[in-house]
Amino acid sequence: MKSSALFVTVAPIAPIAGIVYLGAPVGAWGAIHLVGLVLLSAALLLLTIARLQLGDAFSVAPEATMLVTHGLYARIRNPVYVFGSLLFAGLLLYLGKPWFLFCLLPVMALQVVRAGREAKVLEARFGDAYRAYRARTWF
Repeated sequence: MKSSALFVTVAPIAPIAGIVYLGAPVGAWGAIHLVGLVLLSAALLLLTIARLQLGDAFSVAPEATMLVTHGLYARIRNPVYVFGSLLFAGLLLYLGKPWFLFCLLPVMALQVVRAGREAKVLEARFGDAYRAYRARTWF
């Protein structure tokens, strides 16, 4: 895995852990805090796995160096976007700020646009192989 990809994979873990520690609910935990912690923990784990499985195919700008179709990518074309969004949703619930979930809507819209751009690049490079992959996966 390229060092830039490894950095982007590992670097967010410490700040997220810090936010979880510093933002821990004071006093009694409500169901919303517990649901948020479970959601953000699962999403962080799956996001990290997705980034590791992406390996050297990771890039900031859409590129088509290889078509990754194993692991989480066997079922979801864009697991980094899916689990990244779930991580932030879980974090907002954990912090007791569920009304901030509306802020995720524009982020999710941008993720859909970015996924569309990536799909065009991948389809141009891999053609029928990408179209077959797209037909058997979600988002």
